[in-house]
Amino acid sequence: MTLPSTSHHLDIKHFQGVPEVSLDSSSSNASSYSSEKPKLVTWDSPSDPENPKNWPRLKKWRATIVISLFAFTAPMSSSMSAPALDIISKELKIPLGMQTNLVMSIFLLAYSLGPFVLGPCSEIWGRKRIVQTGNVIFLLFNTACGFSRNSGELVLFRFLAGVGGSASVGIGSAVISDCWAVENRGQAMSVYQLAPVLGPVIAPIIGAYISQYTTWRWAFWSLSLFCLILQFIAFIAFPETYTPRLLNLKARRLRESTQYPDLRTEWDDKTLSNILRISLTRPWKMLGTQPIIQLLCLYQAFNFGMLYLIISSLPTLWEERYGMAKGTASLNYLALLGSVIGSTIFGPSIDSFYRYLTQRNINNRSDIDSLASEKGDTSNNQEGVPEYRLPLMVPASLISAGGIFLFGWSAQAKMHWIVPDIGIALFTAASVICYLSIQMYLVDTYTRYAASASAASCFLRSIAALTFPLFAPGLFERLGYGMGCSHKEKGVDSMFISVFDGKIL
Repeated sequence: MTLPSTSHHLDIKHFQGVPEVSLDSSSSNASSYSSEKPKLVTWDSPSDPENPKNWPRLKKWRATIVISLFAFTAPMSSSMSAPALDIISKELKIPLGMQTNLVMSIFLLAYSLGPFVLGPCSEIWGRKRIVQTGNVIFLLFNTACGFSRNSGELVLFRFLAGVGGSASVGIGSAVISDCWAVENRGQAMSVYQLAPVLGPVIAPIIGAYISQYTTWRWAFWSLSLFCLILQFIAFIAFPETYTPRLLNLKARRLRESTQYPDLRTEWDDKTLSNILRISLTRPWKMLGTQPIIQLLCLYQAFNFGMLYLIISSLPTLWEERYGMAKGTASLNYLALLGSVIGSTIFGPSIDSFYRYLTQRNINNRSDIDSLASEKGDTSNNQEGVPEYRLPLMVPASLISAGGIFLFGWSAQAKMHWIVPDIGIALFTAASVICYLSIQMYLVDTYTRYAASASAASCFLRSIAALTFPLFAPGLFERLGYGMGCSHKEKGVDSMFISVFDGKIL
């Protein structure tokens, strides 16, 4: 299977309209420096220190870490209740099975829809204001979950908490690309993308011990306390990163301090209704018309769904099949920390491969480049292509499939607990490599429309994470862990061992 070259054949004319912040330095500079419009407020120079891409590394990392903490906290709520589902079902009289798993996964339905609204809102009022507002909404309704008296209240509060928690997912990638140049984005993106994977891994361990020694309600309240602390940190340490918002503030200061009240930015002419109309429809158009997004995001969604299927099935596996106590059984969630290995060790390698393949391409075409330089055309001399983000997906997709097979069949045979855990670790490590590769590929491919591409990707991921756990009990009860995992995984990964227009190999 061959994907079309995004560098030359990608048609994005359907998505033109309101600009999203540029994700590469060239387009950012082109939109920001103008000498032909004397009343247009822009950056003072390409090295203007107010431009987020020119900030000191410490300030860039401060913004990256804060948005990563937001992205870490909200997904914790999606799985923190997993070990206590049996206790919740008894206390609130919820039938075991699909309805019980819905309590856990309904959060992800809102998580999939929220970015379609909150992402565009961040392009109107700025990243900082929307991220903090979303966290307040999450904090309030997550706290309300702990006061639920019946299943209806719990499901409703979980859904509304998911809407607020989705802010960091819909905006986080844009914050990273606001601050970091394309060639240096990999490490920061690895830190950020690790957060929503790490949160659901740690949360069940904390939730298990809380529900064992106190009450399941404190699983929600303790997370709300952490969010409250994070809100204060963000109020002090999280800077605004969105270029149009920063230029708007700069124009406001200049209007107050000079005699030119008609100073403006190029974004001032955009209306709220127009921005919302285009930004709310663009992700759906991209999802429906771009085969690249459809293919890669479906694969990403499958891996994400398998992650939540495993999370939802582990309490039954370890407590009933292996006879472990709830607290001891929850320690097996540490196997999901394979995602940390994939992100911290192999995540930066994506940047290394990108630079290596770019340089190799330049060296292989030295004669052509020399001729182009003589003609004054250097447009292709130093730039890589988005496909250079994807080579690690080839081995990672095979390891991902192998990890699922190892988990399923070793659990079916009731082998030593370390064997299924190794399978989980291999799966999560490989999945996060694929996840990072795809996210960086989408950002590099769609540049100014990356926020919309990310929203489409988030929608498919969250829908898979919502639906997969719902049929997990019936799947493993009827087919067993071995055949259940085999039927889910068979043939899927092989679809994605592709050569991307000859640019990788």
